[in-house]
Amino acid sequence: MAESSPDDSARGAAGASVPTTPADMVSLPEVHASVPVAPASTFLRRLLTFSGPAFMVSVGYMDPGNWATDLAAGAGYGYRLIWVILLSNLMAILLQTLSARLGLVTGRDLAQACRDHYPRPVVWVQWVLCEIAIAACDLAEVLGSAIGLHLLFGIPILWGVLITAFDVMLLLLLQSYGIRKMEALILTLVATIGACFAVEIFLSQPEPAGIAAGFIPSPLSGEALYIAIGIIGATVMPHNLYLHSALVQSRAVARGEAGLRQAARFNLIDSVVALNAAFFVNAAILILAAAAFHQSGHAEVASLEDAHSLLHPLLGSALAPIAFAVALLAAGQSSTITGTLAGQIVMEGFVHIRLRPWLRRMVTRALAITPAVIVILWKGDSGVDPLLVLSQVILSLQLTFAVVPLIHFTSDRRKMGRFATPLWARLLAWAAAGVIATLNVMLVIQTIKDGLDSDLWAVRYLLLPAALLIAPLLAWMVLEPFWRGWRRRRARRGRAAVPTPVLPAWETTLSQQYRRVGIALEATEHDRRILADVLPLVRASGAEVILIHVVESATARFIGATVDDEEAKADADYLERAAAALRAMGLACRARIGAGEPEDEIARLAEEENVDLLVTGSHGHRLLGDLFHGSTASELRHRTSIPVLTVRSSPAPAGP
Repeated sequence: MAESSPDDSARGAAGASVPTTPADMVSLPEVHASVPVAPASTFLRRLLTFSGPAFMVSVGYMDPGNWATDLAAGAGYGYRLIWVILLSNLMAILLQTLSARLGLVTGRDLAQACRDHYPRPVVWVQWVLCEIAIAACDLAEVLGSAIGLHLLFGIPILWGVLITAFDVMLLLLLQSYGIRKMEALILTLVATIGACFAVEIFLSQPEPAGIAAGFIPSPLSGEALYIAIGIIGATVMPHNLYLHSALVQSRAVARGEAGLRQAARFNLIDSVVALNAAFFVNAAILILAAAAFHQSGHAEVASLEDAHSLLHPLLGSALAPIAFAVALLAAGQSSTITGTLAGQIVMEGFVHIRLRPWLRRMVTRALAITPAVIVILWKGDSGVDPLLVLSQVILSLQLTFAVVPLIHFTSDRRKMGRFATPLWARLLAWAAAGVIATLNVMLVIQTIKDGLDSDLWAVRYLLLPAALLIAPLLAWMVLEPFWRGWRRRRARRGRAAVPTPVLPAWETTLSQQYRRVGIALEATEHDRRILADVLPLVRASGAEVILIHVVESATARFIGATVDDEEAKADADYLERAAAALRAMGLACRARIGAGEPEDEIARLAEEENVDLLVTGSHGHRLLGDLFHGSTASELRHRTSIPVLTVRSSPAPAGP
């Protein structure tokens, strides 16, 4: 059970005590709060303490999938698409900053926050989509590492793909040394990649004027649009949003407002520095392709192997292809580490399934190796690079399902308190989400149109039905907070007019005795029916009544007893009036207020009060109602062993 800590280290965003999180509910429990933070140390020392999570995230922004899209962009269109990489990088900095703040302030990673907020069927759909994206990302890492081994040592790509199945041992070894050692290795690999491309840029001698012109946006259509979306998908990677919100929790941050503000500030610096390093690498790949291939008439070069073989004769240096291969292998191995951590986070966060690290790694790698082996056996090595680009487009298609909840959650004062995203940042975030969604819609429409014209079975029977199914879900996720807010405002307006419940005067007998009966009230007119149905049972058994109500807000979780929230105060006043009415009837009665997800809080409060029977109301949802609203009564039965009695909570007829 979660309990409030009186210690200042467990203080909330506004300085009040907050519940501690059970060990089995934290994100990445093996490294959670494992890095101590010394608040009195120097600025540089604190900056170094907080540096690391964004660099681990940044390797996903320079993985082999980026190489394929950046090479295709530079070889085919010269410097024209540099602005797409810049735009993607700016989006990444903004969204990763929001992700870090979500993890710091709420103590929940993005996957956990989705599980807390959305109905169970929606959560399962999100999890499946995210697993597909992670498999696509791991596919790029597998192929990149295999190509790197092939270029350096001449190992066939198929064998290289199979060899990557055993790098699970590398990850397990790293995890045993702790998060800081893992971050140090990742930083070394990032530095290796950066150094290799600094050499490549020096050798290729690009045109400064052409590079500058590439930062000016230009229209996108056809193949350029496909590549641009691949760049965005490879840069603003969906699983990195889940990963960052978990990694920042590896620091033992003081839960007071000052501690959280300090952590947010240093994580912003970490994100800007790390992601600008990723921007340099991505821009360097495109510039290298533009200078070496586009200007020499090799515009069709999009293959990593072709690029490697052409670097020596075109640049006149044997060092260029070696640096290219070393950087590619480093990118594949570094991103495979973070991809596995992201897989662990989304599986535990969305569906609370925890696998042993080696098993999770093998499952993820098997999902990536299978399509790679099939494509190589079917089309040979020539099918590898198109598969890399396709994997990045899949990432982009899933990205909106991570971005929309992230923006909603970090904009919600009920979840973030004083750390909610300001208006100007929300506008920028929604603009980024709009760009991503627009490009995705354009890509899907174009792909479906081309597929139907060509009568491709994959488009007709897979892509088209999937688009028709997930488009309404995405629209619902965008609008869901507005619908939820409308319900809250409506309930608030009607709450003041809700009278103290009219209590029945008749009695009954009951053979089974209860010492304490918990009654979950909704603070609406429906409570009259709930009380009318259950009070005869309470009178007959002589039980003490525990009135329970949950404010669906995280504000109280941060501000505690001093909460200055209109909804919480109105609910507390209503519950106390109801308790006073029961006491006036001669019943022993107490009131308990909770905050957060109803099923979790009702179960927690009922367990704390040792109630013998828990009574809830039911709205009688059917089909889509339960799908989108969820069913507190149904979920509650899975949260506690206390017997749950559900009564119909539609308004009772007038009169006693």
